[in-house]
Amino acid sequence: MATRRYGTIVRHLCEDPDTAAELAAKLPDEQLIELAAALRDEMQKRARESGDDDAVIEAAFEAGFARDGLGVLPWIEKPFLVCPGGLVGKNRGNHRCQFVSADERWVWESSDLIREDKRSTPGKDEGFRAIALLPIIEGMQLDVVRARMKQGQHNVERVTSMTVRRGKLVEVEQRDVSARGTR
Repeated sequence: MATRRYGTIVRHLCEDPDTAAELAAKLPDEQLIELAAALRDEMQKRARESGDDDAVIEAAFEAGFARDGLGVLPWIEKPFLVCPGGLVGKNRGNHRCQFVSADERWVWESSDLIREDKRSTPGKDEGFRAIALLPIIEGMQLDVVRARMKQGQHNVERVTSMTVRRGKLVEVEQRDVSARGTR
């Protein structure tokens, strides 16, 4: 098998990122699907290999939580998308919580999850804090869901939607949710 040379193609893609969109537009659906899967796999592989996940997680536990004990909004710490989440309350039936879903799956269920660390919350309230690391994948959609459970009833209070665009995390919508009909 002959050695393949990609220098010219790679140079064009690096010099003019719009070339990638041109290439994608010319590919048949089957190859486009395979290319998208290969790109996603490569991004996940590079994040696993090149990132210092221990250092990022330690720093995220220091900076990733607000005064109320719940997580701040996710952020990018290359090569990772950092997603803090947690639960604070008197007991499991009466608490406040905030967690992140990525592409309509909770981060801990995501096939893209690189690592998640969970720690008990010190203090008078029960609970925990968690940091999840995902690769930075173009078009990934996040929902940060803040909720409250009272007397066994879970009610969503706020949802903040974000998406990855051109390697940056962009907030696209924030909505307060009435307690009626949201469980």
